[in-house]
Amino acid sequence: MRYTDFTAHDLLLLLQGAGVSVALFAATTAIGLLIGLAWAVLRYYRAPLLAPFFAAVAELLKNSPVLVQLFLVFFGLPVLLETDVTPVQAAVITLSGNTAAFIYVIAVSAIESIGREQLETARVFGLSRWQILRRIVAPQAAVFALGPLTGLLINQLQVTSLISVIGVLDLTKVGAILNLRTLKPFIVWTVVGLLYYLMAKLIATTCARLETRLRAHSQWKGL
Repeated sequence: MRYTDFTAHDLLLLLQGAGVSVALFAATTAIGLLIGLAWAVLRYYRAPLLAPFFAAVAELLKNSPVLVQLFLVFFGLPVLLETDVTPVQAAVITLSGNTAAFIYVIAVSAIESIGREQLETARVFGLSRWQILRRIVAPQAAVFALGPLTGLLINQLQVTSLISVIGVLDLTKVGAILNLRTLKPFIVWTVVGLLYYLMAKLIATTCARLETRLRAHSQWKGL
């Protein structure tokens, strides 16, 4: 076997890198979802000071390059806070914040898509603002948001490839290392691309099935 051969062991290394990418994607998506929804709820309740502050933060995060944010967190945060930030920590902070910003926008748009007459009717029947949010707004907003959310999740999966520049051994970083070792870029990057495609396809399929179930549930409830 030559030193530059692409072997089954190299494929295993790429799968391990894909596992790192998936783990970071799942963690940052969960964190970003919680933060983004919290910001949207603050806007729904029109919390003074907090709502406009987080709206400005979301605007800044979604309209600036993720790579710049990553460099600021990885290189700038240790200087600012006089502490160490590992590549994985920098990746989690950056991707979580960026995901939260876009989820905030999607959630706000979904909430505002609900007809005002439904909210007024609910108030007439004596429902509290929390009951309206939980029983009327949330189910319909979830159906509305799933389409844009699917696109966001696929995009954020691809964005995880940027963390390779700070040394995280994700799928892209492992691919770059194998490319230098095997000198077979067509094979290496084809496999890397196929793995990203399969992960994105799984996300799209899962979200489509969830959307179908939510729409069926909403129609059954008469929403």
